[in-house]
Order: sequence, then C-alpha cells, then structure tokens
Amino acid sequence: MNVIIESSLQTLKKSKTLLDNLTDNLLSDSSVSPYHSSVGSHIRHILDFYDCIFNVNSNNKIDLTARRRHRAVELECSCAIQYLDSIIDKLMDFKFDMTEPVLVTDDLGLGKVEMVYSYGALFSQANSHAIHHYAIINYILEGLNISIKDSDFGYNPTTPKQTSFN
Repeated sequence: MNVIIESSLQTLKKSKTLLDNLTDNLLSDSSVSPYHSSVGSHIRHILDFYDCIFNVNSNNKIDLTARRRHRAVELECSCAIQYLDSIIDKLMDFKFDMTEPVLVTDDLGLGKVEMVYSYGALFSQANSHAIHHYAIINYILEGLNISIKDSDFGYNPTTPKQTSFN
C-alpha cells in the first residue's frame, strides 16, 4: 500500500479511537471558548475533505467546497463512525496513481480557484489538514476536561518533541 494512503489511514484511525470513547453529548458540546466549535464539527469537516476527493467527476475535477456537511455526523457518534468507516473503506480501495494530475477547486479566501494537484499532494494535504483539526480537537477536549491517551494526537510528525531539562 502507498505510504500516503497508509499515513492517512493511521491518522484517521485516531478518529475511531476518539469516537469510541465519546458520548453524543461530548461529541456535540460547543461550550469551549473562544470559537464554540465541537469535536463533532471538526470530525465532520475532516471526513468531508476526504469525501470530496472521492467525489471526483468525469472530467477529473474535485471540488473541495462541495462538502456534504451532514449535521448528524456532528451530533451522533454512531453516525460519525459510519462516515469514518466509509472513508476508510474508500481509502483502502483507492487505485489511482499518486502522481496523476487532478484539477482541484477550493476557496482560499478570495473566491473559488482551480489548481492542478496530484492525488499524492491532495491526500498529503488531507492528512495534514486532519492533524491540524486534531490539534483543535485536543484544545476542545482540554476545555471539557477530557484526556486522550495518545501523546501524538494533534501533533504533526515534524513537530519537535519537547525535552525536559534537568
């Protein structure tokens, strides 16, 4: 299996572990300041990004602005797990060449733009994007007084580890 796909699978499995240990109330809790977003909204956003990749059209175009945004994924752990499992299944079945170009539409803040990516670059972005949102989720979990038993959750692999000075 391709290392980019393996990395995404490894990253997404952290969502499974998290979802298996949350209640629906904790998933949807948006009480933590300053942004009042929930763990569920970030999980849904991560999965929507991957889902867009799998919705490539017949012209080999992917629109990252055309997200599903299923509210139930933000509110119900079982729904989020179902969505996650479907993304994992699609990743495991992915057969495209990672160097193949694909035209990607996104909104970078000044309106929609089309850019040429490779599938490898797009999946790498999706993986980094997920890790970034895990960092935000970690912040929310801290505000909810929930600890996760994964010291790498929300940390990019290139982030230097803090060393203790004695």
